[in-house]
Amino acid sequence: MQHLHTAWLTRLLPQPLLLLIARVGIASVFFLSGRTKVEELMSIKPSTYELFRSEYALPLISPELAAHLATWSEHLFPMLLVLGLLTRPAAAALFGMTLVIEIFVYPDAWPTHLTWAGLLLPLIAYGGGAWSLDSLLRRPRS
Repeated sequence: MQHLHTAWLTRLLPQPLLLLIARVGIASVFFLSGRTKVEELMSIKPSTYELFRSEYALPLISPELAAHLATWSEHLFPMLLVLGLLTRPAAAALFGMTLVIEIFVYPDAWPTHLTWAGLLLPLIAYGGGAWSLDSLLRRPRS
């Protein structure tokens, strides 16, 4: 049972608000990273390809394909999160991307990646919350 002195906190910080903040917060991190990889709307910069050849080199995938996948992922999945549309799959995709970055690119950046995981895992577990398109589309029509 919740204590009376903490009940006001639950009313002040309802789960839909917390999930909305998590969605927008982590979406901004990935979207802004994606914007550094492109010119104009979605033209991948030559420097992006170079980064994936050198600093971001991944095993088993060509730098060109990795550059495209990362750039498109950092634009598409954050937009879905902000809308709360396909929240769980979008969050899972960005969590997978976080794992790849942690394991293959920047293993010493685990505190940052743990922060990202802390925002993504509740979205994977609970979805977008009541203030999401997922919730709106799930409601029965009368």
